[in-house]
Amino acid sequence: MEHTFQVQGMICGHCAGTVRESLQTLDPQAEIQIRLEDGCVSVRSAQPREQLADAIREAGYGVE
Repeated sequence: MEHTFQVQGMICGHCAGTVRESLQTLDPQAEIQIRLEDGCVSVRSAQPREQLADAIREAGYGVE
């Protein structure tokens, strides 16, 4: 399934890398696309949406 998140506080390449790493720790097979300009993260993963959101939150970012 594909999930899209608005991530608060993700403003630079380092932030994007932290979010990507957190998601890939949860699901190494996840396909992740990050757009810094609007704080959008799209994730194609078999993991439940809430677990993906929790992984982003645990990395220190807000999720809408």
